[in-house]
Formats: sequence, C-alpha cells, structure tokens
Amino acid sequence: MIRGYMIGKIAKDLGLEASRLSALPELKDISYDESNSKLTSYLIISLVSVSTFFLTFIIVILAERFSRRRKPRLLFDGAVAIPSAYLPPNYAEIQFSTHWWCYKTQMPFSCGKDWKRMGHKEISVTGLVYCVALFLLTLHSVCGDVSYSFPEEMKRGSVIGNIAKDLGIDVRRLSARKARVDTEGNRKRYCDINLSTGDFIVAERIDREGLCGEKVSCALKFEFVLEDPLELHRITLQIQDVNDNTPIFPKESIKLEISELAVKGARFRVNAAHDADIGQNAVQNYMLQRNGHFVLNVQTNTVGSKYGELVLDKELDREEQRELKLLLTAVDGGSPQRSGTAVIHVTVLDANDNAPVFSQAVYKASLPENSPLDIVVASVSATDADEGVNGEVMYEFSRISDIARKLFALDQTTGEIRLIGEIDYEEEAKHEIIIEGKDGYGLSSDTKAIIDITDINDNAPEIYLKSLSNPIPENASPGTEVGIINVQDRDSENNRQVRCSIQQNVPFKLVPSIKNYYSLVTTGELDRELVSDYNITIAATDEGSPPLSSSKTIQLSVADVNDNPPVFEEQSYSAHVTENNQPGSSVCSVTARDPDWRQNGTVIYSLLPGEVNGVPVSSFLSVNGDTGVIHAVRSFDYEQFRSFKVQVVARDNGSPPLSSNITVSVFITDVNDNSPQILYPAPERNSFMTELVPKAVHGGSLVSKVIAVDADSGQNAWLSYHIVKSTDPGLFTIGLHSGEIRTRRDISESDSMKQNLIVAVKDNGQPSLSATCAMYLVISDNLAEVPELKDISHDESNSKLTSYLIISLVSVSTFFLTFIIVILAVRFCRKRKPRQFFDGAVAIPSAYIPPNYAEVDGAGTLRSTYNYDAYLTTGSRTSDFKFVRSYNDNTLPADQTLRKTPTDFAEELNDSEGSAEIQFSTHLCCYKARVPFSCGKGWRRCFDVLIPQWGTKDFRSQSWSAALHSFFLH
Repeated sequence: MIRGYMIGKIAKDLGLEASRLSALPELKDISYDESNSKLTSYLIISLVSVSTFFLTFIIVILAERFSRRRKPRLLFDGAVAIPSAYLPPNYAEIQFSTHWWCYKTQMPFSCGKDWKRMGHKEISVTGLVYCVALFLLTLHSVCGDVSYSFPEEMKRGSVIGNIAKDLGIDVRRLSARKARVDTEGNRKRYCDINLSTGDFIVAERIDREGLCGEKVSCALKFEFVLEDPLELHRITLQIQDVNDNTPIFPKESIKLEISELAVKGARFRVNAAHDADIGQNAVQNYMLQRNGHFVLNVQTNTVGSKYGELVLDKELDREEQRELKLLLTAVDGGSPQRSGTAVIHVTVLDANDNAPVFSQAVYKASLPENSPLDIVVASVSATDADEGVNGEVMYEFSRISDIARKLFALDQTTGEIRLIGEIDYEEEAKHEIIIEGKDGYGLSSDTKAIIDITDINDNAPEIYLKSLSNPIPENASPGTEVGIINVQDRDSENNRQVRCSIQQNVPFKLVPSIKNYYSLVTTGELDRELVSDYNITIAATDEGSPPLSSSKTIQLSVADVNDNPPVFEEQSYSAHVTENNQPGSSVCSVTARDPDWRQNGTVIYSLLPGEVNGVPVSSFLSVNGDTGVIHAVRSFDYEQFRSFKVQVVARDNGSPPLSSNITVSVFITDVNDNSPQILYPAPERNSFMTELVPKAVHGGSLVSKVIAVDADSGQNAWLSYHIVKSTDPGLFTIGLHSGEIRTRRDISESDSMKQNLIVAVKDNGQPSLSATCAMYLVISDNLAEVPELKDISHDESNSKLTSYLIISLVSVSTFFLTFIIVILAVRFCRKRKPRQFFDGAVAIPSAYIPPNYAEVDGAGTLRSTYNYDAYLTTGSRTSDFKFVRSYNDNTLPADQTLRKTPTDFAEELNDSEGSAEIQFSTHLCCYKARVPFSCGKGWRRCFDVLIPQWGTKDFRSQSWSAALHSFFLH
C-alpha cells in the first residue's frame, strides 16, 4: 500500500497521468535470450556430470582401501616360526597360544621418527558453625563444704564418695557444666571426679606419712568447681592411717656399756624404734629375747612415744661374761601387726650412774625460708654429773623425718644444728626433731627441737586459664563471659593477696567472682572485620614486700558472623555493545566486595529476573556466578532496541545470606549492517519498470526519482545516489542525496528512444553498503511510438548465474585432475621404494636389524603362512612380535601338536630352494615373503632373518641349535 502510494506520488511529481502509465504494455512475459538460456543449461549438465564422476571415483578408491584392510596381514611364508629365544630382550607381554602356535604381544604406542604407529581399534564448602555457649551476665555462685574420710594407700579409681549425690547436683549436667576438681596450690592431683557417675575417686596413690608425717590429723583440701553458673565447693578429705610401715630402730645394733657394779634393778634405756604410722599403728610394745641378766620395761616419754629400758635382774660379772647380745623387738598395734628388731651389744664395764640431762625439754628455733646454707639453726646442750669418760655427752638424732634429715645436720660434740639444704616454707612449715644425748658408757636422755620456717614473698602469683570460649562470635553482646581465670600464690598471709588486671586497651575486663577466680567478659561490641584476633595480657601482682607479679597472654579469636552484605565497587555500571556481537562474548564485569570471612565473604552473582521488551532478561544476558563477568546470550540488533537495563544481584554464602543489587545499563551501538533498500523503482523478479519521458523536456527537468531507505541510523543511514551506467551518460543526472533524476540538457532528435539507467544507492557507513536498481526510460510523446521492449535488457541475475556455473565447472574439473595425478604419483613412488626388511603394521628402521642379516633373494615356497603385528613399547625403538594363526591348509587342529625335529627342518630347507617371492601390502604396511633356504657360506635364510646352517660353528656359538630345538619340541 505504501509502495503504491509512493509510485503515485512520483507519477504526480513527474506530471504523468495514471491513465498513461496504465496504458503501457504488459512487460512481465518478456523472455530471456535463448542463447543465454541454452548456455546455462549446458553448464549445469556439465557440472553435474563432472561432480558425479569425481564422487564415484572417490567411493571406488575408499571401497578398495576398506577391503584391503579387512584382509589378513601376512608377513612371510615359511614352515618354521621364529623361536622365542631370538626375540629382543626387552619385548614384553608375550602370550603363547599352543592351540594356534602363535606369539602375541601388545605394547603401549611408541614411535620415533622412523616408525609407524599402530594400535588396537576413555564453593560452596559447608563451613563450621561456631556454637558458642553464652554465659549468664550475673554469676550465681553456690558454695558448700563436704568432708570425706578415706584410708591411705587405696588403688587408683577407688570410690571415695558420690559428690554429685552429696551436693545434690544432677549427674547429667556435670559434663555440660565443666565440673572439675582443683587442688589448692596446683600440687599433685590425688583425686578426681567421674563425670559419668559423679563419684569422687582416687587419682593417685595417697601416702599419709608422706603428706602429713606424724600429724594426728591429715587432711587434703580440694575445690570442686562448676560453671554456668559458677559454683565452688570445698572438699575436705581426711586421710586415715593404715598400718603400712614397719617399726625401725635408728641402728640395727645398739651398744651399751654397763658397769659390773650395777645393782639389781638398774635401768638402761635403749633407742626407741620409729614407726611412721600414728596412733594404734605406731610402736606399741617392745619384747626382749629371754636371757639371764635383763628384763625389759616399756616406758612412755614426754612426747607420748614408747621406749624400752633394760632392767638388770641379775648382777653382771665382767670376769664371767664381758659382753651380752640381746635381741630387741618392737611391735606396733596395727592389723596385721608389724615388727622390727635390733641387736643390743652389752659390754660389761665399771659403774656409770648418771645419765645426761638436757638444759631444756623442748628447743625452739625460727628460720626464714631461703636462708643460706651452713648457718646454725639451734644448739642443744646436756650435762652429765659423772666425771671423765662417763661425763662426756655425745649428741645424735634419735628420730627425724626423711625431709628434715636432708635439711639439717647435728654436731655430735657441740650439739649445734646446722642448715645443709634449701628450705621452702611452701613445702614444709615446721620440723620436729628428737635429739638424744649419751654419755661415754651408754646412759642417755633425749629432747625435742622444733624448727619453724617463716614465709617470705618468694613466689610470684600463678595464673591459670580454667575455661575459655574461643573463638567468640563478633555479635556477642557486651558483658558476655569469655573465660574463667584462677590466680594462686603459694605464699601466706599478705604475700598471697593478689590483684589482677588487663594491660591493653581491649574490649574486655576481669570481673572478680569467687576466691581468686575472675571472669573475663566483653565490655563493648566486637567487629571481626576491624580486629580478628586479640592477645589479652593478664597481669597478677601480690601484696608482698617487695611485690611479685606475673602475666599470662590469652589469644582470643573473633568468629565471623554474616553481618556485612556485598558492596559493589561502583554505584552503577554501563556497558556498550556493538550490535551483531558474538553470543557468549563478554559485555562488562561487575565486582562486589564482602569483608566477611570464608563463606560469609564469598560473593555469588546472578541476574534479577525481569523482562526486556516482554522477553526474559536471561535470554539476553548471563552472569558468571563466581567472577561477575556478564556475557551476551544472543546477538543484539540495534534496529530492534537500542538500550536496556538489568539488575545484578550479589549474594554472599552466609546463613542467612545477605545481598545487594546494582543496575547495569546496556547500550547497543549501531553498525552498518543494513544495505539501503530501494522502494522505487520497486524491484520485481523477472520484470522491469519503464517510464515515459516527453521529447520536449528541457534541461534540468525532473524525469523520475529513486526512493530508498536504510534501517541503520546516523551516518550509516545517510544515503547518496549515483548513476553507475547509462545509455547516454551526458543526458541524465541524479541528485546526490535526493535521488531525483533530471535531464542535463534538452532532448534532441538524435538521442536514443530507449534509455537505460543503473542507479547505485550507497550509505555512509564503514564499510559502505550499497544497492542498485535499473530504470528504463522511453523518450516519446505517446504510447503508440513505444517500440518492442523485449530487447531492452537481459536480466542481470541470468548473467551472474552463468558466471557462477562456469567458475564451478572449472574448479571441480581442476581438482579432479589434480587428485588423479597425485594418486598416480604415489603409486609410482611406492613401486620404486627399496624392499624393507619387514613391516608388520610398524616400520622397523634398518639400524635395528641385527648384523649379518641380509635381504632375501632366490626362489622357493613354504608350506606354512604366519602373520605378525609389531607394537612398540613406550620409550623403546625396538618392536615386539605378534604371531597370529596360520592361514594355509596345513593348520593343525586344537587337539594336536606340531613337532618338528632338526632333521625335518633340514629336509624342508633343502626342498625349498629357489627364488623368494615378496609381496607388499600398502594398506597394511606388511610384507608377505616366500623365502629361500640357501644362502651360502654356511648360512640358511628364513623369515627375513638369517639362521646359521645346521651344525656349523656359527650355529653352535650363537645358541641357535638350542633355540630351534626348544622351539620344535613345543
């Protein structure tokens, strides 16, 4: 409808009446030139014939090749197979088939430059979820004491009592509340708790004597700690003494010197036995071996210890007996009863009737810990009223603990007690020693020395981390308890008073709770993106003089929480894409950052669902979820739409995920991809437009107009008009941008009546595109003068078709002739190639043929045919052999065996002399050889290899005989 309107408008502009146009003769049925039509037909027939013949020739060649490949590959004809002894040493994977008498090797593909190949025809990581138990802001402490009494020396795991039941605590909550037993001072752990049952059990063997010595009361104190909420219970364990120690005398031999003048009833004290046990388990009695002079009287001294006295029951007579040996036994009161013995050596002397007397019943001394060695701690003194030797007093320890024996020494003459070891108040605060004074003839007495150790501030506080929630989530609220700190000082009184503090400026503080326990709590908001780790240094200082301090550093990590959404680097993104782009090409890239950690900071990109001109946005663009690169899914057309917008979503991998959006504006850039479209004259197939031009038209008159449009825009749609061919170049001109066809001059009588114009319409793109049209003008004043128009012009498309057919025919014929020449050249070259030693699907370089082996010449035939394929091992230039079944009529059945003796072999060789027949199979790269068996100089040839003649020196030296003999027997 538009075209008709424009044609009518043009006719009106030219001053032509519609009736005159309609009066033009019908021009659709104007035929093509007959000669051109016949030429085109001949070209088509020739092209089809040559192409058909060429394709038929190729099919025949391929069929012949295929049939050759299916034929069995033959290497040689011979009656004897090559023995396995002569296969090269590195040939592997040999399978021997007795049924078909063949070797078969299959190796990996490997070939050097001289070989031919052959072979037989295959984020999101689930993160850790940090579950952190939040402690109550207010610690509710429940304290209580419980006491147990338990005998010493019980084995590990013995149950003392059920602490959970005694304190009314749910057993199932012990593990959750991190129940534990702490020993004050962090000494050896003697007891522990069974979290499954709540039993208070023995963790280490308890020795009451080692812990408490001779103290009547021996108790261990523990702290039972529970968390969430924090509870502290004191446990006192009274250690009951058991009779596990035997009475021991200070010396195994006790020497007494008694005057023979001693009267009946005289008493002589002997050294008391020491029993580390207490109470009833200590020494309860002494027994003396029956004798004729002494009886035993058991006494109790001022400190409650029992000792024995020898009572003279019958006077001594030095002339009758100068010494006596008596066995003294000390027994305790435990069950079972334990005893210890000592031998008393009695030497009969003159009388000594005065025992030494100490100046004090008890000596006391005070000694600060860490005192220097070899100082005098105390001095004891005793006097004896006797004179001479009987009045000389000697001092010695009568009873002393093992610890005190390592710390103190006694001067036997002066009675001075000196320090010989380092003393520590925290180990033992008091030492009690029994000292005995004895005169020269055995009379003695004892006294007690008590040495008190005074404390000095020599122990710095010790910091213990009892509990720590690490890592702590960054969204923990202020006041959240992170850990529990316990501070202990082994000193006493003011020396053990401790203050704790945090040194750095960190969002944490220490809150005192129960007796040297502190809670580490947060004081502000945490942000892992700002600070991910804290090194918290806790300092503890005591109240001693001078004060001592210590510190402990706690490393605390902040666990990430998905609290930051991805943030794009730009506020918006723009992308310019040239139309007709390749699908899959990159449009632009968006980038978003997430400061969170691991999966919380992993950003995944996607397109927000939407539509562009009613079509889903996913059909236009796609985004790489990992990189943010946006790709075009389809090719864009500027003429359809010039721009559109999409929303890109950046989402992290947290739980719950956070996301943010960004707008990406895509602008399509126009390219010159549309040729001008001519609207008038309208191009119609097999027809042409003719216009009537009056003869009286003057120069510059409008004759006609070419109307064209271009779907591109801008300079790509800026059209220009040119007359590229005309019957009379000087008669008509066309407006460069208007397309108006005007006369250059007045029309004269000499001008041809039929005027043909070829008009080209070009756009201004890079490169420029164009379209052409033909206009046929008839110079006449009326239709009667219009001549026959069938010779005006041939159809251009007919001329082009003829050119195309000629080019195609020449190309196909040339290629066909070239192909035949190449085939003939290849055949000729192959026939002129030298005969190779053998080729069994792989070529074997002559460099690898063993020395003295020659090519086969002569005449003769063999009765057996064997086939082999050679495969190469990786990294090897040698070939392996594959012997396949024989194809002749003499192949043995599976239930028979092939045996040949050397004599048979020699006969066959003698019968098969003549010339060799070598057949070459090009498509299988194999030789089929019928080989002669007489080579001269002691050799016989077989299977493209040389075999020494039977019985010659070379045969024996090269072990051919053994190899062939083994081969024939098999």
